[in-house]
Amino acid sequence: MDILIVIEDNNSKIHRMGLESIAAAQSISKDKGFSIGVLVMGGNAEGLSTEVSKYDVSEVLKLNNDIISSYSSDGYAEAVKQVIEQENPKYVFFGHTYQVRDYVPKISAKLMKPFLVDNVSINKDGEKFIFTKQMFNAKLYSDMVAKDNGPLLISFQSAAFSADNAQSGSASIRDISVDIDSSMIKTESDEPFQEEAGGMDLTAAEVIVSIGRGIGKEENIPMAQDLAKAIGGELASSRPVVDSGWLSAPHQIGSSGQSVSPKMYLALGISGAIQHVVGMKGSKNIVAINKDPEAPIFEIADYGVVGDVVEIIPKLSEALKEN
Repeated sequence: MDILIVIEDNNSKIHRMGLESIAAAQSISKDKGFSIGVLVMGGNAEGLSTEVSKYDVSEVLKLNNDIISSYSSDGYAEAVKQVIEQENPKYVFFGHTYQVRDYVPKISAKLMKPFLVDNVSINKDGEKFIFTKQMFNAKLYSDMVAKDNGPLLISFQSAAFSADNAQSGSASIRDISVDIDSSMIKTESDEPFQEEAGGMDLTAAEVIVSIGRGIGKEENIPMAQDLAKAIGGELASSRPVVDSGWLSAPHQIGSSGQSVSPKMYLALGISGAIQHVVGMKGSKNIVAINKDPEAPIFEIADYGVVGDVVEIIPKLSEALKEN
């Protein structure tokens, strides 16, 4: 096996960043003829393996084990380590999720193999690949070529690849097993992290309503929340809104916040500074509303409206509710 992709369960569905990892693997397997295996584990392995088998990969590895029916960093680290030893892939791909940040460093330590984190692209360098990541709030890019022969552990930043580019197909499903017992589990994990209390992880949101300093004041935030509810989306913001204390840090999109790639991103009163753009440029459709016609956000927007968001948001919410 050349590439092993580890899929994460997101409320009984394939985590969007897992689909992005499949797209990444497919993009480099064309030239190299790499075989792609996808590992599915956890309490929903049965259903997830069926879903993954609908994509153009070589095979799906289904791991059923009561010890890892629910997430624990010790259990997942040991399970994936054993699968890597069994399958001996050259590369192991992950989406750079909160869960991956928790347990994959343990795999790296167990195997004494490098973990190249939060990459935004892959390029070829002869027989090896160059993995690129952002540094200093996305002001610089760093290229990495691992000297180790593998397996290399690689995670990709959200929106580095588009989940929509994951090609469909038909793959066989193979049951695998690992040797784990309860004595190996030394830690207990909390409930999965959510970007908003009781809400959806922004990295998995399909529609995001994001506000910037153009919202004017904290008292105007509820109108944006109302719009997000009306359109079935999640509320986010640029850094100035968080710095002002109007929304909490998990709402922040950008180089010092979250990187997202929803199907629709509404940028309301956001100027479009590069620090924000790097966190949302992978969005499929970008709609910008700003009273400054020269705002940089219009350069990347698919649709733009020049106007005051404080006047437009309530009218947009009302129109959505009527329909």
